[in-house]
Amino acid sequence: MAELESVIGLEIHAELNTNTKIFCGCRNSFGAAPNSQICPVCMGLPGTLPRLNSKVCDFAVKMGLALNCEINKVSRMDRKNYFYPDLPKAYQISQSDIPICGKGKLDILVNDKVRTIGITRIHIEEDAGKLIHDDEYSGTLCDLNRCGVPLIEIVTEPDIRNSEEARIFLENIRSILRYLGISDCKMQEGSIRCDVNVSMHEKETPLGVRCELKNVNSFSAAVRGIEYEIKRQTAIIENNGKIERETRRWNDKKGISILMRNKENAQDYRFFPEPDLGAVVISDERINILKDEMPELPNRKMIRYVSEYGLNCSEAFMIADVPDKAELFEQCIETGKCSHRSAANRIVGEITKYVNDTGKSVSETKLTASELAELCCAAEKGVISSSSAKIVLSELLSSGGNTEEIISRLGLAQNSDDEYLSKLADEVIADNQRSADDFKNGKTNALGHLIGQAMKLSKGKADPQKVKEIILNKLKTEE
Repeated sequence: MAELESVIGLEIHAELNTNTKIFCGCRNSFGAAPNSQICPVCMGLPGTLPRLNSKVCDFAVKMGLALNCEINKVSRMDRKNYFYPDLPKAYQISQSDIPICGKGKLDILVNDKVRTIGITRIHIEEDAGKLIHDDEYSGTLCDLNRCGVPLIEIVTEPDIRNSEEARIFLENIRSILRYLGISDCKMQEGSIRCDVNVSMHEKETPLGVRCELKNVNSFSAAVRGIEYEIKRQTAIIENNGKIERETRRWNDKKGISILMRNKENAQDYRFFPEPDLGAVVISDERINILKDEMPELPNRKMIRYVSEYGLNCSEAFMIADVPDKAELFEQCIETGKCSHRSAANRIVGEITKYVNDTGKSVSETKLTASELAELCCAAEKGVISSSSAKIVLSELLSSGGNTEEIISRLGLAQNSDDEYLSKLADEVIADNQRSADDFKNGKTNALGHLIGQAMKLSKGKADPQKVKEIILNKLKTEE
């Protein structure tokens, strides 16, 4: 059998962080008491009329511009009919034939190479409510607070080839949503979720039959679901079986997908134009205003960080993924006081660890770009050791202050005086003659012991690089 290739497409749903819902004035926020943020419109009561929130359209157009989409200046809303307990009016207002954003693409970095993933469409729609299953109750409870929360759905072309590409694409989408400020992307609150389509086929042959995994609620679950489906479908094909077009539910605890329904028997949504809403019209003037509000996007920053600064993909992602990290990095470099490598290492290392441990964002710490640059400069010039730099950075993050003052107050400055270090080297060699002789006899690791003794004798204040040079010179002179 010829080699099989996996083909993956994603449908990503992102809740928009507008102040109010998409078709009414109810507050759009998470965590309120059940059924406390509802009105006759989002409850679907007879006689009510929806009114489109214009901010939802602005947010959708911004995402379309970010993904290089064609912006449809005239689109329409449609009714998607289906019956489910969390959808009280028995239809969802969505977009079918004419979405607000058409074809587009997104460039992502995979293994230091640029991959282009096609975008089929972006459309706007309302979210449904939430069913609550609890052992304390014999039935099922329904919270309608989420009814009418605005969503965009981003649909990709079948251009993704493996779970790693899917993960990177999802992370890029999340970063862009954050940069644009249109979604908080809190997966634990359901702000972003996706459906995954997976099919297998032999290379150079038509695409295979796809199966869909519904409502995958984390990126790691998407990765596991894709890998499971690839193995499941491959095993069926290798055993001369036939892949059925199915909708499956991903059970992340068990690590398996479970059949929900066969696509051929799935209900017909019976789309038709929403009679209570007019056309959605986006003017050229409005599109240009939204274009002018667009920041440099994270995927472009990542590519630039790799090409301009020599960072690897992982480093570029960790910095560009969060806007205030990228801002700190770029402002630090703009000072001209330190190298981009020194700044990148501290942001990827200690600073990322600090924000992860504390739950704070970089902007919520006391650290400023100018003081980070001063710290990096002091470390690069050998004013302080790498271990002392961590101490200073920890104080700058938690309490702020001045780098030079902290170094002085804590007595962290290294001693680089040549006369002092020469005497220190003489003392160490005299007290450790055996190690000195071992080095002369070719045991190069003995040098490390001598440097360590010098650092111990100086209580960590000696410049280790200078100590190494001086001890080496003295040992070579004695030979």
